[in-house]
Amino acid sequence: MKSKVLVILGPTAVGKSDLAVKMAHLYNGLIRTKGMVDQTSLDEVLGEVISADSRQVYKGLDIGSGKITKKEMQGVPHHLLDAMNPKKVFTVDLWKEKAEKAIVDILSRGKLPIICGGTGFYIQSVVDNIILPDVPPNKTLRKELETNNTEELFKILKKLDPKRAKNIDKHNSVRLVRAIEIAKALGTVPKMKKKKSKYDFIQIGLTLPSEILKERIHVRLMERLPKMIIEVRKLHLDGLSWKRLESLGLEYRFTALYLQKKISKSKMLERLNTEIGQYARRQMQWFKRDARIKWFDPSHIEEIYTWIQTISY
Repeated sequence: MKSKVLVILGPTAVGKSDLAVKMAHLYNGLIRTKGMVDQTSLDEVLGEVISADSRQVYKGLDIGSGKITKKEMQGVPHHLLDAMNPKKVFTVDLWKEKAEKAIVDILSRGKLPIICGGTGFYIQSVVDNIILPDVPPNKTLRKELETNNTEELFKILKKLDPKRAKNIDKHNSVRLVRAIEIAKALGTVPKMKKKKSKYDFIQIGLTLPSEILKERIHVRLMERLPKMIIEVRKLHLDGLSWKRLESLGLEYRFTALYLQKKISKSKMLERLNTEIGQYARRQMQWFKRDARIKWFDPSHIEEIYTWIQTISY
């Protein structure tokens, strides 16, 4: 039998990290025995989490990225958090390499790997064992593209490779730069090739009604905002340029613009509420393409647990 790997995915603010920790504690009843585990078994941690988040991989990006805290981990080991200096660019091929090493390591110790996150391409790269283009980073080109905003980068890519431009996230500067890099090296961004994986991936998607998710996004934003402003200011004082901060996703982009006095605080909040909601919808559009994902309300823990047991034998 293939080794099992659990995947927990879904849009931002839906509760993925919380469920991953719960599943890590419940693994001593998962796959090994049937029936709901008793309370005493929850003390033993037999699952480990691999973060699949394109920003949580960076050191210092804690509040804006929604990174899980040590207390929230409840003793569950987490991999691929704080793995890279934010001055450097972390790519999907590097994440795939490190994630696969983590899977081997976790399984070698008899534990369950739990991939958890909302970065769809990261997850797909491992689940479908995608063969990524062998194009090394072009430091000269990346330096040239640093001054371009996402709209300008998208126009460059569209001219180089219209097909890739149709299905890329045009708001993600990291992916745009990487696509331009590959297109310049190979002429076009090649179609993804897949190899059969040696693992059996159990994919759980978490979803909530749009109005409830919208409210959760707003509440979380308001709770984190004061610390987020402090975090972004500190990152800049520690040497991270405003341009780099703006490339690190919505919370960092609009907080950086606010701290530069380019937008007001009320405008920052308005844009963040709107664009985080739009981002959540884009995440769902990506995940909904994969019919192998089983969708649940995040509060239905026993239902999720029972379903995993059912398909694990």
